[in-house]
Amino acid sequence: MRRTLILAALAASAATAGAQGASAVDPAIQRIWTLGMDSSQAPRLAQQLLDSLGPRLLGSPDMARAQDWAIKTLGGWGIEAKREVFGTWRGWRRGYSHIDLIAPRVRTLEGMMLGFSPGTNRKDQVAETIVLPLFADSAEFVKWLPAVKGKLVLVSAPFASCRPTEDVLKNGTPATIARDSAWRAQNAREWGGRNVRGTGLSLALGGGELAVRLEQAGAAGVISSRPTNSRGGLALFETYTTKVPTVALACEDYGLVFRLTENNQHPRIRLNLDAELLGEQPMANVVGRIPGTTKPDEYVLLSAHFDSWDGGSGATDNGTGSVMMLEAMRILQQVLPKPQRTILIGLWAGEEEGLIGSGAFAEDHPEVLKGLQGLFNQDNGTGRVMRLNAGGLPNARAHLNEWLTRLVPSMSAMIMPDTTPGRPSMGGTDDASFACHGVPAFGMGGASWDYGVVTWHTTRDTYDKLVFEDVKHNATLVASLAYLASEDPSFITRERVDLSTLPAGGPPGVPARAGVQAPRTWPACAPVPRVTRPRLK
Repeated sequence: MRRTLILAALAASAATAGAQGASAVDPAIQRIWTLGMDSSQAPRLAQQLLDSLGPRLLGSPDMARAQDWAIKTLGGWGIEAKREVFGTWRGWRRGYSHIDLIAPRVRTLEGMMLGFSPGTNRKDQVAETIVLPLFADSAEFVKWLPAVKGKLVLVSAPFASCRPTEDVLKNGTPATIARDSAWRAQNAREWGGRNVRGTGLSLALGGGELAVRLEQAGAAGVISSRPTNSRGGLALFETYTTKVPTVALACEDYGLVFRLTENNQHPRIRLNLDAELLGEQPMANVVGRIPGTTKPDEYVLLSAHFDSWDGGSGATDNGTGSVMMLEAMRILQQVLPKPQRTILIGLWAGEEEGLIGSGAFAEDHPEVLKGLQGLFNQDNGTGRVMRLNAGGLPNARAHLNEWLTRLVPSMSAMIMPDTTPGRPSMGGTDDASFACHGVPAFGMGGASWDYGVVTWHTTRDTYDKLVFEDVKHNATLVASLAYLASEDPSFITRERVDLSTLPAGGPPGVPARAGVQAPRTWPACAPVPRVTRPRLK
């Protein structure tokens, strides 16, 4: 009984303290919290975007349909929104991928075409497989090339096991662990980089020369595999072949076909692929705005990339960020229909091709750069935001820390405290397109939820991976920060931290990546490509 009374007293005390904290919160912030957490539209928006519309590859009809939906959705809330065309990119329509092993036994294989792959005109195409050998040099590779005529060429490393590393480390003997580590290292040396198996050519994202060279030599197609270090994940990127298909197989099925080929058991693969190359298509961002009143030429910008790779649904990369920013705009339109500063949302195209859409917007809108009070960018999956980088601007950090004190207490408690100005983003996501101009671009970092090994660019990046408690939290957080930035009486100044004086390493709480050095000088803004870039030798 005594223990029960004590617990009851503690609960009553906590409730009183919570009520006192809530009463001290700005009523607008409290309403944002209520709208964002108690009547969130994020699940409905995500289901429409990810299940019904699906992935959003740059240059695809899927991307165009999703942009129409975003413009209509914003307009339905009374928010002006439009496409801003900034160039063209190669277009492509994805249809179905049917990939079957038909000899020496029958099995339907788990796999898909790479992005921008030619199809087979919906007709069956059957061919035997051949393994890309290890060459002494590129001259030896050229002599071998006639052997690929009419064959499907296996161009990726075979995995001795498709178990994730954590499984090996947990259950393996020292000898098993050492062997696993050794063959992973050997695979990386032989099959990666700019000299795959001595060919002198690259197959990786941003390269693609090897696949095109095999196409030119008369190969029937290219079979690759890029499994993630998890169970069942297959990363899917793009190809630059224009006549023969390039497909990717899941780890287990790629290993099966590779072993059959190595052991001269003459596997035959049947492909039936539906795809269409569409030529150059318009590239556009979706930009929405809530006009400012007293300071219309100053801006708060909510930033997320809308495009995705299309192996899955583009859910955590970056459907979550896009839904988060859309939901934040919905909330702001209800709470702050007449903000002091203009509030913008930018749903960028072409992030996956090198931050093209956001970079083009920055190039095309010097007035936004000049008047930018703050950009909030999110692109790291479904996890709740826990870190906010001030991008190397001390005054931006001062403003940000003051804003954080005005959040609902339970929300501000989730943000890791930081008094450092941070560093400007050097790439990887769209805040870098603005950070290079020296304007306040706040990067938002969050809980992992195995983003890097399960969903990033994989066939598993689907609606079910979303954690809506975190997505709702993130939308509510960014709406709160956008409100505070809009109504802040003072403008963020542009003094920059001297990067050469900062210690090595990244932002607080973020582990440094092996071999990655923190920037010592301010990043320069690179010109943005406005047409499809040639990436081949």
